[in-house]
Amino acid sequence: MRAEVIAVGTEMLLGQVVDTNSALISRHLAAMGIEVYHHELVGDNAERLAMVIQQASERSELIVISGGLGPTPDDLTKQTVARVLGLTLATDEEALQQITHHFAVTGQPMTANNRLQALYLAGGDVLTNKNGLAVGSFYRAKHGADVLLLPGPPSELTPMLEEVAVPLLRQTYKQDEFLDSKVLRFFGISESQLVTDLAKLIDGQTNPTIAPYAKPNEVTLRVTASADDAGEARRLVATTIDQIKAQVGEYLYGFGDEGSLAQVVVKLLIDRHLSITGAESLTAGLFQSTLGDVPGVSAVFPGGFVTYANTAKEQLLGIPVGVVDQYGVVSAETAREMAERSRQKLDTDFSLSFTGVAGPDALEDHPAGTVWLGLAQRGKQPQARLLQLTGSRTQIRERSVLSGLDWLRRTLLAVK
Repeated sequence: MRAEVIAVGTEMLLGQVVDTNSALISRHLAAMGIEVYHHELVGDNAERLAMVIQQASERSELIVISGGLGPTPDDLTKQTVARVLGLTLATDEEALQQITHHFAVTGQPMTANNRLQALYLAGGDVLTNKNGLAVGSFYRAKHGADVLLLPGPPSELTPMLEEVAVPLLRQTYKQDEFLDSKVLRFFGISESQLVTDLAKLIDGQTNPTIAPYAKPNEVTLRVTASADDAGEARRLVATTIDQIKAQVGEYLYGFGDEGSLAQVVVKLLIDRHLSITGAESLTAGLFQSTLGDVPGVSAVFPGGFVTYANTAKEQLLGIPVGVVDQYGVVSAETAREMAERSRQKLDTDFSLSFTGVAGPDALEDHPAGTVWLGLAQRGKQPQARLLQLTGSRTQIRERSVLSGLDWLRRTLLAVK
């Protein structure tokens, strides 16, 4: 089945808002075996929207449109769809009562155009909006393309799509093909090297397919399989992932959109009942802030140190003056001292330290991008690792934190 996704909103054409709805819609359609061949983005203009709808109706069997269901003059989606496809609009009385009640409770005046939010495609299904006032609509055409209308705000679209629209589509369309897809996340290997290492596997792909994507500071692979039943599709994906792990598994750290390095590391720490702290110079707290973004991190992270100046390293961590004077701030010795002394200060199982040159200028004759990481572990001698990074000041700091997290991840995997 061929589907087309249309996003309506001039604010997206102007770059003021990013269209995240279309990607979400496509993921759900793909999971149902519905192939999306086209994405369109059109402004709040009735004639241009009409052209896009007409074109979609001629080449697709399902049209999904998000946005333009509100009460303002530029919210013209329902009216334009009805005009182009020869349909009529009807008022959903339950939705109208909800709208009337909303204005009564809030004490705001209800204007005539608010009634537009209760309109839907007559003869179709009303999609209730539990997070807003504009209803959605699904119209099954006897001839031509079916139409699904969804609100534009993601806070309204997402629950309507996942709780109402997707179940309705599953009931409507018999699923002859099942898709399963999984995203693999890698760190410490470039996209070109990953593709080279997996060349035989990628070149010979038919089903599943393997698609690499480069993201900031990491590389991802999407493995997608189709089959006659869901279980077989999952088995095909799992088999391919095992083949990928056999070749580049050391760089694979997580799966999906929620599997960031920080989340993976925090989970490993929690599962192993181990604690972590940090001592940061060039990263200025970015490592600890990154940890703090992960829910539940307080169970393993009591706090840490930002020691930008040499005096702070001496006063907060107790590093002897002679260490920095003799070896410099940008050194393995300073990185090891920062890690071990911060670990001892807070009596944690691990500590990561970051010192070096974020740029743009050199420091102690070391060029920008020279970074030393320190890793301290209870009962073991602290270690240091040198990185030579490129990019902007921000990129160097971000890459330093991710490199430290990956070093910690690999170390934790070895902890029984």
